[in-house]
Amino acid sequence: MRIVIQPDAAAVATFAAMEIANQVKSKPSSCLGLATGGTPVGAYRELIRLYKSIPISFANVNTFNLDEYVGLAAEHPCSYRRFMNENLFQHIDIPLEQTFVPIGDAGSLHGECLAYEERIRSLGGIDLQLLGIGSDGHIAFNEPGSSLASRTRVKTLTQLTRTDNARFFDSIEQVPKSAITMGIGTILESRSILLIACGAGKADAIAAAVEGPLSAALPASSLQLHPCVTLVVDQAAAAGMKRADYYRMSEAERARLEQL
Repeated sequence: MRIVIQPDAAAVATFAAMEIANQVKSKPSSCLGLATGGTPVGAYRELIRLYKSIPISFANVNTFNLDEYVGLAAEHPCSYRRFMNENLFQHIDIPLEQTFVPIGDAGSLHGECLAYEERIRSLGGIDLQLLGIGSDGHIAFNEPGSSLASRTRVKTLTQLTRTDNARFFDSIEQVPKSAITMGIGTILESRSILLIACGAGKADAIAAAVEGPLSAALPASSLQLHPCVTLVVDQAAAAGMKRADYYRMSEAERARLEQL
């Protein structure tokens, strides 16, 4: 796992956007896995800026979002489909029919989960998966205790997750109690993974994910099993890692070797 410690949230966003842009430049038909929430917004803003300033096209890209709230229609102001349209898709040249978000109000939720997995397979799998992390170590909506082999499914949200996400709604009562989410097994099949985190509230989860034991109790620790993970954090989110100085030294050595 590559650990990149950046000075602040803006630097995290810039790094993440460049990673996504470089993926698309190297493979114009890339399949991207995308995330929602507060942390990715900065990365999407920077990606839009890059799109407008350098030669990069998303015309042949397909995207798959990690999750969607059960019961919310695509046009709902708090749906993740609406979030992605407003924060990214409407600002780049990607055809909307090539952007996939689970259908939270599907007639058959189980059928939608199976279809989502099939769509990912039919397009050759995800090349780069962007992730955030919950304060309890969840990735996507895979709450603590989720199977490390889980696939796309409906997952009941913990009270902590609903409380954390209540800021996007008028009240916690409006936050749905379940969501469709990619499973941990689905995420681990991505060819590469980019996890971003900012703020002191993520420090304990980051430290446990990187330096703690592999455990279903902390879903993000499953990333230790993946051969190509880059974790990008700001100073506050890095504060709990005991080997932070080593990670900084490793990045400095990586930069030195790239100059040879």
